[in-house]
Amino acid sequence: MTSSLYISITEPNSGKSIITLGILELILRKTFKVGFFRPIIQEESQRKKDRHIDCLINHFQLPQSYQESYGVTYAEVNQLMGQKKIDDILEKIIVKYKKLEQKCEFILCEGSDYLGESSAFEFDLNIEIAKNLGCPILILGNAYQNSLDDALAPIQVAVNAYREQHCQIVGIIINKVTKSLVQLLKKNLEQEYKDSGYLLAVIPYSKRLASPRVREVVALLQAQVLYGHSQLDNLVFGYLVAAMQMQHAIPQFRVNDLIVTPSDRGDIIIGAIQAHQSTNYPNLAGIVLTTEYPLDTSIRTLIEGLGETLPILWVSSYTYETASRLQSMNSSISAGDKEKINWSIELFEKYVDWTELEKQISTIRVQGMTPKRFTYNLVQQAKWQKKHIVLPEGKEPRILAASAVLLSREIVDITLLGRPSDIEKTIRNNGINLDINNLKIINPVESENFEYYAQSLYEVRKHKGMTLDAAKDLLADVSYFGTMMVYQGDADGMVSGAVHTTQHTIRPALQIIKTEPDCSIVSSVFFMCLSDEVLVYGDCAVNPNPNAEQLAEIAISSALTAKRFGIDPRIALLSYSSGESGVGVEVEKVRQATQIAKQRRPDLKLEGPIQYDAAVDKAVGAQKMPGSEVAGQANVFIFPDLNTGNNTYKAVQRETGAIAIGPILQGLRKPVNDLSRGCTVEDIINTVVITAIQAQSLNCD
Repeated sequence: MTSSLYISITEPNSGKSIITLGILELILRKTFKVGFFRPIIQEESQRKKDRHIDCLINHFQLPQSYQESYGVTYAEVNQLMGQKKIDDILEKIIVKYKKLEQKCEFILCEGSDYLGESSAFEFDLNIEIAKNLGCPILILGNAYQNSLDDALAPIQVAVNAYREQHCQIVGIIINKVTKSLVQLLKKNLEQEYKDSGYLLAVIPYSKRLASPRVREVVALLQAQVLYGHSQLDNLVFGYLVAAMQMQHAIPQFRVNDLIVTPSDRGDIIIGAIQAHQSTNYPNLAGIVLTTEYPLDTSIRTLIEGLGETLPILWVSSYTYETASRLQSMNSSISAGDKEKINWSIELFEKYVDWTELEKQISTIRVQGMTPKRFTYNLVQQAKWQKKHIVLPEGKEPRILAASAVLLSREIVDITLLGRPSDIEKTIRNNGINLDINNLKIINPVESENFEYYAQSLYEVRKHKGMTLDAAKDLLADVSYFGTMMVYQGDADGMVSGAVHTTQHTIRPALQIIKTEPDCSIVSSVFFMCLSDEVLVYGDCAVNPNPNAEQLAEIAISSALTAKRFGIDPRIALLSYSSGESGVGVEVEKVRQATQIAKQRRPDLKLEGPIQYDAAVDKAVGAQKMPGSEVAGQANVFIFPDLNTGNNTYKAVQRETGAIAIGPILQGLRKPVNDLSRGCTVEDIINTVVITAIQAQSLNCD
């Protein structure tokens, strides 16, 4: 079963309560661990909660609090938008969603209501939210008082928009359809999307569900209830302003009308009560009396002598103002309104194919990984088992700024290398929020472990002619000292390279930590965080021209790295030709590497040689390599040499704005990772987090 479903409405007042109630009823028949989440809500306070959230939590007794049930409010969205912090909106939503996800096996998400002024932006934001939460989409349309074309047009727009963003759509439901259009609209939907495999449903408009209770009118108008306290659950089907003479007003009465009239119109009041009691006229929902004039004593006496009567409310506002407020009223279902809840579920069951919906939900699999979900998952995974990371470049401002974030969020423990006075000066000069007294700082030449590390380094390298004095000289270098900390188990991993070269970072690791038993070389990958997915590129930083055997190792190592970080690998070994079409030394190398990798790991999905376009484009892949499990959907790309890989990742990074996390080294016995000298604080944080996760996996292995 999939972990989530996102209901995306095409316009306000689409009657989403029917859908959420119906789906939750279905899912709760499968598992008790079900959650409900709204990314954006209108208001949030103890006195005025989101009624839809409150209804679902209380009716279904969902295992979550109100505060866990939403991401942000419209006020927060508007504030962050004013500061141009769209990413902060998404991050807040993701954080709260992921927290709820920890206690649920399934979460039903409900998109925003389009109550703001910028509905186009809000629609785009819903797409980004659904994409980043990894939720498949159920599109909900609204056909209320719409023609056939007007009902279908927003659906087409929504489908196209979600498809363009590679979001997975499971179905389309159009609600509030005029009964005369139900069959015609269903037929048009089936014709338009006959090959999509979507769940398709059309639900007729239900006056009972759309109508408010009298008690909702009381709350809206803050009215005083004069009579009929026991009948406040009456449904209000319509509103009638009665200001004409009684004989002209009474023929206008319709079933469950709420009569609005000035409080000094005793004739209308008495006539409406009598019409309600008469078998010749329809039952009314109630009466709203307007203006500041209190009800006349004689009328009060008469009503009180009638016994139980229909609800009579009084407001001090004038008739026109009151009627205008009533016309703009939208009803919502409360947790205690079991009648409406049951009606909703019955209507859903009648017009939505439950078997097809269950099939869609049970077979859906979230595809791909969005960058924000990827980086969020990394942090949560690192926190799961906190590791100790050494950062040799302790006086670099970017390293210290990243350390402040990592320590405040309790992601990892950190040791900084360098002279404490230098580090303290950098913190003070750059205004970094770090308390020097709470930092673990080691000056290598003053460390109590210096002699011990020197002896160990000498033992490791003496077969290469190293002397003890030479080992001491090397250990004065922060890269060697940090590597020895990892080697001796005094740190779980090391991250360096913000001011040092790649060779300065990697050479000590190759000399001291060395490669894993099944690896002959150390290689690297970059996690390429594009706008809507995360790809793995290897090797773009270490090996200039690997042979076929080494290329196979790089492919296998890259696949395992991808798996380690939540990406289901589909590996493309790239070349200038696809399949058997090309010849030449370089393409033959890739062909041999693919064969070797498949022999060693037949469980992996590998394809090569294959061109980049055939690896990423389904149409091209189907043409050039029909039947391939990888063509058109690769997410791990192995480049034939460093020149190709390095240039490609930088071109993609610059031209698309992708975030490149890496290089992430693979093949070492313990994790050491290199930073680019142009790295940002965010790059450092991501690399430290990845290093911590690599250290966790060593414990598991």
